[in-house]
Amino acid sequence: MDDHQTQSSYRVTADELRQFIERIERLDMEKKDIADQQKEVMAEAKGRGYDTKVIRKVIALRKRDANDIAEEEAVLDMYKEALGM
Repeated sequence: MDDHQTQSSYRVTADELRQFIERIERLDMEKKDIADQQKEVMAEAKGRGYDTKVIRKVIALRKRDANDIAEEEAVLDMYKEALGM
């Protein structure tokens, strides 16, 4: 491979790498924008009197499988009963 081909190949690789990095940077910006929007929604919910800690728990529960939740709740109930709670 001559020097010209090496430089040309390097430029193509550098351009491709730059494109990947710029795409990731754009996605990071979008992710930050979405996180900011989520914070705004939570602040609005809090302003309306909702408990945002509970809202976060409900959202986490909705992401989980119903059987996993039922199993965890059964174990929790068993532990609470054992402790007299």
